[in-house]
Amino acid sequence: MTSRAYLVAALAATATAVTTIAACGTAPPMALPDAAPQPVAASASVPAPQAKAAPREHITYPEQGRGTWSEAARQDGGPAGREGQVMRYRVAVERGIEGVTADAFADKVTTTLEDPRSWTAGEQYRFRRVGPGQSADFVVRLATPGTRDALCDGADGYTSCRNGANVVINVARWVKGVPRYGAPLSVYRQYVVNHEVGHRLGESHQRCPRRGGPAPVMQQQTLGLHGCTANPWPYPDGRLHQGPLGSYNDPTPPRDRGRR
Repeated sequence: MTSRAYLVAALAATATAVTTIAACGTAPPMALPDAAPQPVAASASVPAPQAKAAPREHITYPEQGRGTWSEAARQDGGPAGREGQVMRYRVAVERGIEGVTADAFADKVTTTLEDPRSWTAGEQYRFRRVGPGQSADFVVRLATPGTRDALCDGADGYTSCRNGANVVINVARWVKGVPRYGAPLSVYRQYVVNHEVGHRLGESHQRCPRRGGPAPVMQQQTLGLHGCTANPWPYPDGRLHQGPLGSYNDPTPPRDRGRR
């Protein structure tokens, strides 16, 4: 057999063998040379755009502020609530507190007081925020720890208070909340506004009525929950939630210093 005829016969035999093995599904994979890297489509390598996170609030303050105030603008519209005495209030932030404006603080106060779970639910009171220099039944003030002591009956530098027409929110609590509260800072802020405004409406301190249940808003939740759970609303389910009159002999934590 010539060499050319021999080569043709050998190739034919190899093709027959490969076809037979492939048909039985037992052919080993054929070694192939490494493929050249293929370009990746641009759309596959570009991550989807991410939504920008809102800037985090950063409030700073000295231990003792200036004792002067920036006041929020008047709220448009009529009073919140269906029935009851209209309580007019102003909102002010002490100068020297940085990172929150009077209007921004006022928005949170107003949103809390206008919530249907707040004091308007009892239909004894309605609330209307008035502007600088206007007559008001009370003023909600965001104050430094030192000014809080000057305005409140008792100098502890830690808690908030109500004294006369002044509803005083200690900026240290507004920024830091309290330990072991078991709820977000936003919930604590709602609580402290409703608690101190509650004092302006004539409400007294109350105690936890049942372990595992919500604390009354007039419980001193800043100092301890005593088996209750955090609750910022006087009417959490449409009904006034109360506990026995009285308070606990809780120690007040050390006074707060400035935050820079």
